[in-house]
Amino acid sequence: MAKTLATIFGVILVLLGLLGFVSNPLIGANALFAADAVHNLIHIILGAILLIVAFWAESGSMLWLKIIGVVTFLLGLIGIFSVPSSGGLLLGIAWTNGAANWLHLVIGIIIFAGAYWGKEKMMPPPTGMGMPPMQRPSM
Repeated sequence: MAKTLATIFGVILVLLGLLGFVSNPLIGANALFAADAVHNLIHIILGAILLIVAFWAESGSMLWLKIIGVVTFLLGLIGIFSVPSSGGLLLGIAWTNGAANWLHLVIGIIIFAGAYWGKEKMMPPPTGMGMPPMQRPSM
């Protein structure tokens, strides 16, 4: 399940990053959620990390969902306190605005929570498919 969630969130982040490079009213320089090229690249990189982990290091999916969830949440939180709602540079690196900062908070919580929702219960290994265990003959 964690692999599936990492794949879903990875695809969403990559698509959002790519969407930011196309003129649209949702994501971009003069859009509802302000984002410049650096901001878009960050989305693409975070999404790519999740996709790479999902396909080549499946066991790390839960850890990376947590990491990216926390990073996204913290960037949103920092943005709320340091960037005017009308827009500005986050940490002097990427352009953002109040709507994008709040969205990052929510998305960060969802991705982080996904790590726990994606936790699969480990089943004990089968013990001979219902047959009694073999006993060593005594000598």
